[in-house]
Amino acid sequence: MAMISGKVTLVTGAAAGIGRATAQIFADEGAKVVVSDIDQTGGEETVSLIKDTGGDAMFVKADISKPEDVAKMIDETVKAYGRLDCACNNAGIEGKIAPLAEQTIENFDAILSVNLRGTFLCLQAEIRQMLSNGGGAIVNLASVAGLIGFPGLSPYTASKHAVNGLTKNAALEYGKQGIRVNSVCPGGIDTRMLDSLAEQSTGGAQSTREMMEPLHPIGRIGTPREVAELIVWLCSDRAGFMSGTNIPVDGGFVAQ
Repeated sequence: MAMISGKVTLVTGAAAGIGRATAQIFADEGAKVVVSDIDQTGGEETVSLIKDTGGDAMFVKADISKPEDVAKMIDETVKAYGRLDCACNNAGIEGKIAPLAEQTIENFDAILSVNLRGTFLCLQAEIRQMLSNGGGAIVNLASVAGLIGFPGLSPYTASKHAVNGLTKNAALEYGKQGIRVNSVCPGGIDTRMLDSLAEQSTGGAQSTREMMEPLHPIGRIGTPREVAELIVWLCSDRAGFMSGTNIPVDGGFVAQ
């Protein structure tokens, strides 16, 4: 039997990258999938990809930094499918690279608004709904930058450390009510975000792979699907004793 057959799942930031891969694997494993993103074109493309392989999915446009959008996202999920069993809070932004003393407050606020405030709002709404239907599982997207420091990325690093903290607190507060909460902490993954960071760091002098592959002991960067496989497993009953963990998916990056 598929890992999460029949369950209702929600993925934010699902227009591309890790979010899209997670939505597709949820569908492959028999779940009903709500695809959400601020990018309507990309989100609807994810839904089409799922439906083309026989899956069940719908799109809800949402800016997770806005409470009204998050409420609408949950309401439309329940209206369409009756419940919410699993959620992956993947939406996030990287912002601009600069030393801490040169960071702008606008960049700091923009990053924290999505990565921290958005994850907080999603957790609140998802937990409230899951309590009403007897439990569930949530996976937050953090980063290796939520486990260690990253020069030039102080707002992003702060946001991802905070996501890992929220994950632990939510797991402690709601475990006895049947809700498990974990986070995954990817290293360098072949996504638009990594391309953006590489471009900012080298001014285009090096490709993403040239810059990032030597930093990973495994000798390569990861794929969105490699992260997504862990996310879906964490949401399944096979991970029933996993909660409150911040798990690196990083090719050995933080082992150095």
